Amino acid sequence: MDLTDRPATVTTLFEAHNKAPLPSRGRSADVAGFDMVMLDADPAGCVSVWLKRRGLLDDWRWNVLAEDEQRLIRVIPELDAYGREYY
Repeated sequence: MDLTDRPATVTTLFEAHNKAPLPSRGRSADVAGFDMVMLDADPAGCVSVWLKRRGLLDDWRWNVLAEDEQRLIRVIPELDAYGREYY
């Protein structure tokens, strides 16, 4: 993956993610005490803003991503193979 054009690379990955079906356990389920729908929606919103702002993101959204990263560290081991790949 060529990272010299990060927005194009992120756009491609984000489009692929958006086309992928949500894992069955991710539909209105909590895993390790976390809402899986929000663990998908929050980062997606941040990525969308990052793309619209051409690589710029405010501190609030960076914090959202950092918090979600910590949640995913706890959640991912509890998911099946597809769920781990998706998230």
